[in-house]
Amino acid sequence: MGIDTAGMEVLERAECLRLLAMAPIGRIVFTERALPAVQPVNFLVHGSDIVVRTSEGSRLARATRDAVVAFEVDEFDIEARTGWSVMVVGPCRAVEDPAQRAELERLPLRPWAPGPRTHFLRIAIELVTGRRIPG
Repeated sequence: MGIDTAGMEVLERAECLRLLAMAPIGRIVFTERALPAVQPVNFLVHGSDIVVRTSEGSRLARATRDAVVAFEVDEFDIEARTGWSVMVVGPCRAVEDPAQRAELERLPLRPWAPGPRTHFLRIAIELVTGRRIPG
């Protein structure tokens, strides 16, 4: 663990993954019509992937299919002026294999948004970075 040029604590990969797994909400950063887009989602870490449920025809499903995306989670304490942020970059793919879909259906990942969410996305956790504002 070190300190970056802005005075932020640089988090080790293991700490980034621990914080990632604890967060209930994250943000997928992707490209839509050649412009940056961000969408908050609930998710789970499963193995070396981030798993998200969405509807098959959603803009998220269309825009992220076989694309490299970023995924960000954070937590801040406004009064204490502390917090952390973790970012993952990796390829996103739709889960098409019936056996894999059945496995993901058994996970305790329940969409917060209304309507059917039967389409699964997996984001490979490849590049992971994190920073913490020291207390």
